[in-house]
Amino acid sequence: MAVYQSNRLRKDGALMGLDVGVGGQVLDLETAVKDGILGGGGGIGVGGGCGLISTAAAEKLDLKKMIEELEAVEVPSVFICPISLDPMRDPVTLCTGQTYERSNILKWFSMGHYTCPTTMQELWDDSVTPNATLQQLIHTWFATKYSAMKKRSQDVQGRAIEVLEILKKAKGQSRIEALKELRQLAAAHSTARKSLVDNGGVGSLSSLLGPFTTHAVGSEVIAILVSLDLDYSGKTNLTQPAKISLMVDMLNEGSIETRINCTRLIEMLMEGKDFVSENVSSLSLLVGLLKLVKNERHPNGVIAGLRLLKAICSHESLRASIVSIGAVSQLVELLPGFKADCIELALHILEVLSTVPEGRLALKECAKTIPNMVKLLMKVSESCTQLALAILWAVCKLAPEECGALAVEAGLAAKLLLVIQSCYNPVLKQRSAELLKLCSSNYTATNFISKCKLTTTIQ
Repeated sequence: MAVYQSNRLRKDGALMGLDVGVGGQVLDLETAVKDGILGGGGGIGVGGGCGLISTAAAEKLDLKKMIEELEAVEVPSVFICPISLDPMRDPVTLCTGQTYERSNILKWFSMGHYTCPTTMQELWDDSVTPNATLQQLIHTWFATKYSAMKKRSQDVQGRAIEVLEILKKAKGQSRIEALKELRQLAAAHSTARKSLVDNGGVGSLSSLLGPFTTHAVGSEVIAILVSLDLDYSGKTNLTQPAKISLMVDMLNEGSIETRINCTRLIEMLMEGKDFVSENVSSLSLLVGLLKLVKNERHPNGVIAGLRLLKAICSHESLRASIVSIGAVSQLVELLPGFKADCIELALHILEVLSTVPEGRLALKECAKTIPNMVKLLMKVSESCTQLALAILWAVCKLAPEECGALAVEAGLAAKLLLVIQSCYNPVLKQRSAELLKLCSSNYTATNFISKCKLTTTIQ
């Protein structure tokens, strides 16, 4: 895209021409736009027939609002203020010929600078001249893009409603094709999603889920629902046992995309204030989530599975069930291969499970619990350190002699001293001191220092 520089100014400051940079040719702004040089295919109709909007209509639209709503659109560089790198709304030109957003250049002057920010030339005249022609061009360009966006939005909304009506009568393959189209519309356009919600789409889609729903239909319906903002009524409808059962089946047997969507939808349903924990008490659901978490080839599935496990753990009555399927040992063994966000989620789950007797026992019996927790101290984040310390405390408190000795062998003492010396969090310092005392209770001071390979300086 060509970069425009102001070439000459009239006394009233209006930009007379632009150096396009192609063979020295100078074009006026209107010609540049009509020729499409400032982007966007057919150009902008300034005052008439070659564009989507007239100048008079453009002036009725608020420029600030248009800029905000068109944030993702690539803007011609000539419209960008060199200081803020944002589109200009009130462009003014300096004596050097450079143009800036008025508020930005005035702020530059208020900081004691009397140079042109782009060229760093000293200014022989510190006055700023409104660039009315460029301002009109910016407004018209944004108005055209904004109008085109609104027209596309209306078309999308209309089509979404049409497909929703088709779904009420469609059967078999026709129903699947309609769902696929609706899914594409919902994925690509926020206006389509809003239209579906406003026109009863959630209820219509939910009615397609049940004990006799095929996975081909169910996977498309869930992919749409997971992209929508579900209200209380919609969530309540979807928590019916037959619908949850279908989601659990697809979580275990569907494609990876379907499994992730089912996981995310169930998590959304659990956010409701009246959610009943029995709806997610199925061991089949928990087993399916663990399979998802263990599938390292799909990071999105790992994090979705961990998020739902974390939500399920918040219900105390379900914690023993999670422990019973071997979740503790599997999560502990997976920890070293997780990324930071997944490590924190997994540690949170393990820490919550350590609050029930079954969880503490499972952590104690897993050979990798202590060494993996020790490695994570002061490694990922303060939150991870706090969670790892809580897990170590629960395990060592359960069997001080056995687990304390294993922790010392794993290098826990040096890590705890590092936390005490380096961490600013008083809670972490206190917990580290208590854990250090607990692990050293079975040793004499000399033996403990020797066992931990600590120097007398640390002593």
